[in-house]
Amino acid sequence: MNIHRITSGVLEVAYLTYGPKNGWPCFLMHGFPYDVHAYAEAAPLLAAEGARVIVPWLRGYGATRFLSPTTPRSGEQAALGADLLALMDALQISKAMLAGYDWGGRACCIVSALWPERVEALVTENGYNIQDIASAMEPAAPAHEVEYWYQYYFSMERGRRGLEQNREELCKLLWRMWSPTWKFSDEDYARSAEAFSNPDFVDVVIHSYRHRYGLVPGDPAVADIQKRLAAQPDITVPAIAIDGDSDGVAGVYQDDAAKFTGPFRHIMVKDGGHNLPQEKPRLWADAVLAARRMAPQTRE
Repeated sequence: MNIHRITSGVLEVAYLTYGPKNGWPCFLMHGFPYDVHAYAEAAPLLAAEGARVIVPWLRGYGATRFLSPTTPRSGEQAALGADLLALMDALQISKAMLAGYDWGGRACCIVSALWPERVEALVTENGYNIQDIASAMEPAAPAHEVEYWYQYYFSMERGRRGLEQNREELCKLLWRMWSPTWKFSDEDYARSAEAFSNPDFVDVVIHSYRHRYGLVPGDPAVADIQKRLAAQPDITVPAIAIDGDSDGVAGVYQDDAAKFTGPFRHIMVKDGGHNLPQEKPRLWADAVLAARRMAPQTRE
């Protein structure tokens, strides 16, 4: 595995590439608690279709590192969006396909909503993935509140210590709970779990889950982005939203098609869990190709 590194914003981002250097740019973004191996099968499929695929480790994962010890180890949504935009700038990519899920899908949705001129088309798992922090304290149905136990756990110091001391066991439990139909191997999990040994993993994860409930302040450097996200901006670029019918964390599909004001499709995946790119790589790659065809300049 050939790992590339580039200075990008406040990070030195580690990333993998697939396909020709002059191919059409495509960023594939992983979530929590996963890593670039989520795309080990989907990325080559896209590369075979002419894509220049870039798969970065998010802040706090794998070989990605903060450049300064004084930079807040924020996991807030505005920071994730800023990181993706900065990486596009560092790689001198003016416009790209964006596809992701969970944290990575949130970064893709943010760039698509706030900088649509930089996005050819979007694939997002779990639909409109921009957090409405102002409404975060409104309760969900009890059946869904149970699914969020880990978020409440992380809001306490007990949860921070639990993640620090038991990160591999805890994250493996989440894999099982969130993708109950996916029979991943111990080797599959171990490959991704290496990324959780990043020295900033715990701080970034804990901040992410506390910030979304308004329990901790955000990074002032991205406050302007978060202010724009508070308005819950529409996504105007061509988009495909994907959901798994067995997703153990996202709950029942909520129809948010109204937030997508450009060409839009929704796909429900039978026996699909929370990590669809790794569970259904062919389907994921096909969705990226289909979304790209929805863009005016590539429509067939």
